[in-house]
Amino acid sequence: MALIDKIRSRKSCVGVIGLGYVGLPLAVEFAKAGFSTVAFDIDEKKVALIEGGESYIADTTSEEINKLTKAGLLRATTNFDALEEIDTVNICVPTPLRKTKDPDLSFIVSAVNEVAKRLHNEQLIILESTTYPGTVKEVVQPILETRGLKAGRDFYLAFSPERVDPGNKHWKTRNIPKVVGGINDESTQVAVALYEQIIDTVIPVSSTTVAEMVKLLENTFRAVNIGLANEFALMCKQLGVNVWEVIDAAKSKPFGYMPFYPGPGLGGHCIPVDPFYLSWKAKQSGFESRFIDLAGDVNSAMPRYVVERVAEALNSRSRAIKGSYVHLFGMAYKPNVSDIRESPSIDIAFLLRERGAIVSYSDSFVPHIHKGTLDLKDIPLEEVFSKGVDCAVITTDHKDIDYEDISKRVPVIVDTRNALKGIKGNHIFRL
Repeated sequence: MALIDKIRSRKSCVGVIGLGYVGLPLAVEFAKAGFSTVAFDIDEKKVALIEGGESYIADTTSEEINKLTKAGLLRATTNFDALEEIDTVNICVPTPLRKTKDPDLSFIVSAVNEVAKRLHNEQLIILESTTYPGTVKEVVQPILETRGLKAGRDFYLAFSPERVDPGNKHWKTRNIPKVVGGINDESTQVAVALYEQIIDTVIPVSSTTVAEMVKLLENTFRAVNIGLANEFALMCKQLGVNVWEVIDAAKSKPFGYMPFYPGPGLGGHCIPVDPFYLSWKAKQSGFESRFIDLAGDVNSAMPRYVVERVAEALNSRSRAIKGSYVHLFGMAYKPNVSDIRESPSIDIAFLLRERGAIVSYSDSFVPHIHKGTLDLKDIPLEEVFSKGVDCAVITTDHKDIDYEDISKRVPVIVDTRNALKGIKGNHIFRL
């Protein structure tokens, strides 16, 4: 196939739509491999930063961006007319849930419409955005074929689930195995050829639907097992058992067990969202996904449980939540990143405020939170201690925090991450 030869000789022009945590690192990898790469986004600020040689994502350095833009290998634009010169297009746009917990494909549809207007023969289109099984065939393919070109004959169409883990220093775009499935064998072959230029291991599967299902299984597996760990934490609390000690002992078994940990709730774009895509699709075919729904119920209830633990902690000092100064350590959804998408810390802050608490936070990765009526700024630790905190809540266990010092300087602490492991005291309330 001519496009495969063009890809392997690095003569093809690569396009990436959506410059977030997935799209920007992907575009950078293509440019580093020598491809002329055009990055598309509707956000003018992101485009301006990239064009100016600056990165806004921790996993991609400004030095890399600057080097690639100056070499002419990477450019960013809001003008989708540039798609006319592109040979391969990777779509990496957000796929949120609506308030009704059903999929919001508006970003995918918008991006695919832009591609459809400029679609040409021998072009490869790959969707990477996480979605429900069947999206490529039921939504993407019909839009792309509206102008008469036929998928699998005139152009190639595939799905490859993104597997980015923001902040992970070891597993990055290049060394995370890439699953890819096309709508036919030719589409799969071309997509595999493209990814082989920048990814160490590429795993072809039989269809786009299988590839879509792979990502949902991966994240549903995590969501369900975290839900089990959270339920164990609730159970252990009732039984007077330290759940963290139980997990540490259980993970000594070298087979048949994989440790998952409880926490204040699920965060990030994938794990709190993806299982509901699968559950929604299952319901369309008359299948009730009971495990998924139950895990969702357990996980979504954790922020409220954390607030109840705060109430217990304050009651132990004859204080109520109302009027108390409660300080959260960490607003990001996971350690050592700035990502606040679906962060349970935000839910906890709202719930505490509803009950009359004076809420503040410290997080060097997140300088400012503005969401709805919540408008807070990161407070330096010394300022926190000088004000006199009534209760601290460890919601994200960033590595740059001295937790032992906190344990000595705060009257009561609710530790949702086992950050105070090994530190004893009746002022410490664990999850």
